[in-house]
Amino acid sequence: MRRLRKQEAEDDTPRIVNTARDFAYTGTDFQLAREMIRERAGVALADCKQHMVYNRLSKRVRALGLPSITAYLTLLRKDATHPEWEDFTSALTTHLTAFYREPHHFALLQEQLQARDAREPVRIWCAAASTGEEPYTLAMTVVESYGRYDAPVEIIATDIDTRALAHAQQGIYSLERVAKLPVERLHAYFQRGTGKRHGYVRVRKELQQLLHFLPCNLLEPRWPVAGHFDFIFCRNVLIYFKREDQYALTRRLLDQLKHGGILFLGHSENPQGSGLQLEVVGKTAYRRAAGGRP
Repeated sequence: MRRLRKQEAEDDTPRIVNTARDFAYTGTDFQLAREMIRERAGVALADCKQHMVYNRLSKRVRALGLPSITAYLTLLRKDATHPEWEDFTSALTTHLTAFYREPHHFALLQEQLQARDAREPVRIWCAAASTGEEPYTLAMTVVESYGRYDAPVEIIATDIDTRALAHAQQGIYSLERVAKLPVERLHAYFQRGTGKRHGYVRVRKELQQLLHFLPCNLLEPRWPVAGHFDFIFCRNVLIYFKREDQYALTRRLLDQLKHGGILFLGHSENPQGSGLQLEVVGKTAYRRAAGGRP
């Protein structure tokens, strides 16, 4: 053991050794994967994510019939347009989501909508749609705020992960995913599957029609969303970015808001320190203070 530690001290290349693994995996592989997902999606993986990266990438290595993690990463590095980049991004990004997650935000949104003229057009951007639970919750909040489906509201739902976005567009969920929803909402907004779809529900078309899904990488210099928004939900995304990227993204999101618009962030995300003058309008809900533009 002493000998091994001495060797590691002389060679600063990190090593990950586990003979039980199907594929060789070194610290260099981890560092490279970390750099690649950082460049691609802005995600900053911590050192403690070494085993997670192996577990997720090894599935792709196996599916493609490649000999090693190194070969997989080399394949991607050689071709920036390779379709496997979608699976790589999907594998290393987090999709922890749920219907009505952090419900205080939807209560605030409903208050804001009900205080408006019912004929006034409203635009909402869900900037991290994942598999769809959040944007469909926004749509349900809109219907319950206006009491009808034909409300003057447009909801744009985007995500970097096109696989997750395709799931969201389908609007099909297992009964476990909707188990915590009140029975009234289940009946109002979902159809229970039969036959091969037994054990699943599907979002009703009337609700789906309120949503427009688009792929979007928040780190790209140009976003595929036009115009400005009354409300932007970008929750539990900033925590995966480096601090400077967090502040830069917060500024860009605020610039996409109409005057008086509200930005909703995740429960552990705090834009204080970004140099922006913000007005707190609710728990992790902000609007730019008067004269607070950079």
